[in-house]
Formats: sequence, structure tokens, C-alpha cells
Amino acid sequence: MSPIPLILLPGLLCDATLWRHQTETLTDLASPIVADLTQDESIAAMARRVLETAPPRFALAGLSMGGYVAQEILRQAPERVLGLALLDTNARADRPEQSEQRRALIDLTTRGRFKGVTPRLLPALIHHDRLSDQHLTAAVMRMAENVGQEAFVRQQTAIMGRKEGLEDLRAITCPTLILCGRQDALTPPKVHDEMAERIPHARMIVIEDCGHLPPMERPHATSAVMRYWLQDLAA
Repeated sequence: MSPIPLILLPGLLCDATLWRHQTETLTDLASPIVADLTQDESIAAMARRVLETAPPRFALAGLSMGGYVAQEILRQAPERVLGLALLDTNARADRPEQSEQRRALIDLTTRGRFKGVTPRLLPALIHHDRLSDQHLTAAVMRMAENVGQEAFVRQQTAIMGRKEGLEDLRAITCPTLILCGRQDALTPPKVHDEMAERIPHARMIVIEDCGHLPPMERPHATSAVMRYWLQDLAA
């Protein structure tokens, strides 16, 4: 059987590095494509751009902001998605206090104070036991630098404007994996529980000793779970 086209959607200030282990180890089952989510100022526009160049049918995995885009793709073209994986994300709209924080960060950025992901922000992204992992922390900070300040502003603008989509999840009919890190401080497991309750036949997996970035923090475990998901799609 031919590999399944697999579109991978990065999170805020993330690039293809986020999905490196998956793109290197799942090629016997999938043909991975990492989408560029740096060009647009709305989640809807990001989804349209992905769909414009995507194969006719594909599997879809998105982390955090990438999960918002994945949900929008399901709203725009559900018939094209063979299977869905939502990682460390949310189906709700931004809360007012979250949008206020984003606007403050945008203001700092436009005044020339963009520093990407600094060591001060890392505890919100990765498990505390990995803060001393210099290879991991350097990779996370390097991704942010690669994305850059202009794309950061576009992405934050898009995130603030995203739809409330919790009830839209009930319309998803493709095989769905919901995965998160047990210690995810930004989108904890309870956020994923409410998504799993609404998506018919969704399967939820929690990765232990892991924060917001399982594909990088626990790459082998994440790839193993995604392998089972892809095998189910190919069956």
C-alpha cells in the first residue's frame, strides 16, 4: 500500500523541527508534509493555504496553533481528511485575558523587543525536568528565531481571532487521535478531555512526564502513538 499523505501543522513559533522525529520515522506508513503557517493573519486563511497545495485526501496532525488550523480544515473540507490528530491544543476561543496578553506581546514586538522563546518562557512549554536539556531548549529557541517577529505577529493575530469550535467537534467523523503531555501547562489534559467527549470515536492518549511539545520532548512515544493511528487509517 502506498504511504498516506500526512500534513503536519506546527504550533506558534514552531517550524519543521517540531516534527523532525515523526518525519524521519513514519515514512514507511506516511508521506509527511510540514505546512508553512507563517504567512497569514487568520486561522481560516492558514487553512485555505494548506488546502490549496494539499493532496486530494490526506491525514492531518496539528499541535497547538496547528490544532486550531486542523479544526478549521475540518470545517472547510471535511471530505478530504482521512484521519485527524490533535496534539496539545484547544477547541475554545481565546479568553479575554489571553488575548490581552497576546496584544501586549505584539506591542513589545512592534517596538523592536521580539526575543522569540526566551529561557523565561520555556517552563510554560516543556516539562521542568527537561529545562536542563540544552539540545532541546536550544532547538525550541532556534525555531522561534527562524519564524521571526513578523510571522509571530501574524500568528498571534490569527490565534486571537480564532472561532469558538467546541461544538463543531461533534461533526468530525474521521478517525481521531487526541494526544497531550500530562504536564502541559498551556493546554492541560482536561482541555483534551472535553474535546474527546465531543468527537465521535476519538481516542485520547496522555504522554507521561511531558509538557506542551510531545513531538520534541517525548519523540519516540509520540511517534509510536502516531504510528498506531496511521496503521488504523491504512487498515
